[in-house]
This record gives sequence, structure tokens and C-alpha cells, in this order.
Amino acid sequence: MKKRVHIFVSGKVQGVFYRDFTKRQAKRLNICGWVRNLLDGRVEVVAEGEEEDLKKFIEELKKGPPAARVIDIKIDWQEPTFEFDDFEIIY
Repeated sequence: MKKRVHIFVSGKVQGVFYRDFTKRQAKRLNICGWVRNLLDGRVEVVAEGEEEDLKKFIEELKKGPPAARVIDIKIDWQEPTFEFDDFEIIY
């Protein structure tokens, strides 16, 4: 079943290739949406895909790339809007 998640990731997640890592994981799991840095140091992610794939995606985001240190991750499950056809890094 398709789902949507809105995620906020806190910790050492900027300047450590976290967005690139997120995009690679999304592509690997056939997930669409976007990722961006926020001015407060967090990373925001909106993603749509199969629920099981999104669960795997979230587990990867909890780990992050080697230089990252994830302290907290807030997850809001939502109904999909089907507005995405790819996964992008937003600047």
C-alpha cells in the first residue's frame, strides 16, 4: 500500500552528505519525493512509496552516512498525494 511520510531529522546532519545519502536510498527503494536542509540545522524529507519500502528508508535515515550523527527523527505518516515522479534534493 502506498504511503507518504513527512520526516524531520536532527543531529549532525548538514555538511555530511546526508541529503545525497537520502536521495541514493530513495532511488534504491523506488521512493519519490524530496529532501532539503533547514536553517535550524535539521533536514526535512517528504517521501512517497510502498509502506514496506518507506519503513526500510526510515531505518536507513536513522543511521545516515558515516559522518552523520542522527540524534532524533520525527515521522508523520500521511496519505499519498502522488505528486512526485522522482526524488530530488531541494536547495
